[in-house]
Amino acid sequence: MLVLLAGIFVVHIATVIMLFVSTIANVWVVSDVGKASVGLWKNCTDFNCNGDLSYAHEDALKAVQAFMILSIIFSVISLLVFVFQLFTMEKGNRFFLSGATMLVCWLCIMVGASIYTHHYAGGQQVYAKSHHGYSFILTWICFCFSFVIGILYLVLRKK
Repeated sequence: MLVLLAGIFVVHIATVIMLFVSTIANVWVVSDVGKASVGLWKNCTDFNCNGDLSYAHEDALKAVQAFMILSIIFSVISLLVFVFQLFTMEKGNRFFLSGATMLVCWLCIMVGASIYTHHYAGGQQVYAKSHHGYSFILTWICFCFSFVIGILYLVLRKK
């Protein structure tokens, strides 16, 4: 049981770190032609990220930014609640609060990544030829991890 809890804790920390990286890094769509990429915040060309996004005023991008920040907040809260419950909860109880908070994080990731996928993932707004960057891929990996962690928290009992 201890090994399982430690494993979930490590995966949860990895998910928090990946969420930070995917939200902060400006590598959601990468150009196939040159060394250029765009993210949620800036347009980067030749490793210089001073350019603003041409679609920065759009509500869809602001929604993606907000949901990704909310997902980080809920993931950190879930981690703190899990640690708190681990040391204060009576034996036999389930980690309902941790699981529910992590599933809210999962929902925020799903909404943010889905909006970005629908509006911007094709890359046609910025580059004629492009592919998904590592931030976009990390976001969908975090989507899967947060769902699995949330369900495991709901199922596990403290022994």
